[in-house]
Amino acid sequence: MNQWGKLIRDPNIQFPGESSEYRRARNQLLESEAELRRMNEQVAAQRRALPLGGLLAEDYVFESAADGSEMRLSELFAPGKDTLVIYNMMFPRWSEDPRAGARGETGLLPLVEQPCPSCTSVVDGLDGPAAHLSERINLAVIAKTEPAWLGTYAQERGWRNLRLLSSRNNTFNHDYHGETPEGEQLPVLSVFSRDEDGIHHRWSSELLFASDGDPRHLDSIWSIWGALDLTPGGRGDSANYPRLQY
Repeated sequence: MNQWGKLIRDPNIQFPGESSEYRRARNQLLESEAELRRMNEQVAAQRRALPLGGLLAEDYVFESAADGSEMRLSELFAPGKDTLVIYNMMFPRWSEDPRAGARGETGLLPLVEQPCPSCTSVVDGLDGPAAHLSERINLAVIAKTEPAWLGTYAQERGWRNLRLLSSRNNTFNHDYHGETPEGEQLPVLSVFSRDEDGIHHRWSSELLFASDGDPRHLDSIWSIWGALDLTPGGRGDSANYPRLQY
């Protein structure tokens, strides 16, 4: 037990006005929560223990959303940081997505060329932590759209801490399952490592392909669902949530 645990441990905690029925049910839930935490830790350890995946298919060239300059994937690794996390943002969105489009200059694009509201929510949630994550890992968000469009959208959303790159002129999305054979973009998270013999793929959010497209493959980085799961209403009807306009 760490010092924090010694300070706050209380096996008989109660809250004002609660009934004995509530406390019994809450204690049962607490056991389940503790078991879930143990399982999460076990899965995380299993993920870390994966053998090296395949060597990078090629040193893909991306375009910066900030200034259009070219940057190879190998250049996304800063000195002393040998892990790279890439989120594939759906920009353009799924062609049949009925949700309203963006405002501002981005809203002038044809709807099918606009960014996905769900991916926007994910990236909203990454921008703040990115400043902290950059102390430990390399992080990039890519999209198969014009770099200038991505840069404009970043300004409109207030994204300031993320490295945003266009993959419009390479095959990264295709090679690492970030798009369908028909060219529809997919929300995939991938991890790479820089090793002695080159850059290896380490993990991707393959749960997407094993769960009929259920977006819970991104729960670990998509904070809105964690918050809603704590509430009596839960996730509710998420068919058209989140949105770009409320």
